[in-house]
Amino acid sequence: MRGSSFVTLPHLMVRHELRLLAGLWLWAARRTDGATAGGAVFGYARGQGAMMAGFGFVCVVETVMLSLLLRDWPTVHLVVLVLDVYTIVFVAGLHAASVVRPHVLDPDAGTLRVRQAVHVDVRIPLERIASVRRELRTTHERGADGELDLVVGAQTSVTIELAEPVAHVTFLGRRREVRVVRFHADDAGGLVRAVERARDGYAVP
Repeated sequence: MRGSSFVTLPHLMVRHELRLLAGLWLWAARRTDGATAGGAVFGYARGQGAMMAGFGFVCVVETVMLSLLLRDWPTVHLVVLVLDVYTIVFVAGLHAASVVRPHVLDPDAGTLRVRQAVHVDVRIPLERIASVRRELRTTHERGADGELDLVVGAQTSVTIELAEPVAHVTFLGRRREVRVVRFHADDAGGLVRAVERARDGYAVP
């Protein structure tokens, strides 16, 4: 079993990188992943935009400075340049993945799809939602049993409590049962109202 997990780790890493690159393409094409005809999407990337832009700017400055410092060592310069460019692409891809993979409410399917870039994609059946509310939180207990906190810009703004747990599979394949999901949405109030309306409509036979 351990051997199987070890073998799949490189595959997971490659898939992760490819999905980041795909996010860049979708961002450039102004397309959204997972949107449905009768559903609604709710972004969350605005809360991290300034931070990601700042991080990207620092990476660009670092790339330029190291290129100047290492210009007399061509081999080292090339290696460092490749790593720096990769870091810039990674940062851009991470933000792009957050933009093109928003939360998706699909009343027809009776699900709320809560996402975070390419790392998290949890489908919550509407009938399992006991309560949904707008709740700004800036502190979270890391790894709390039965809770999933998807922090963006050091905060979450929506809290969902479930009558029955849903499964969350981590990046490395670990399965967790969660009963409380906290996440951020740029329009937290709009998302909460939309979920409440969808729940009411889904409850009607």
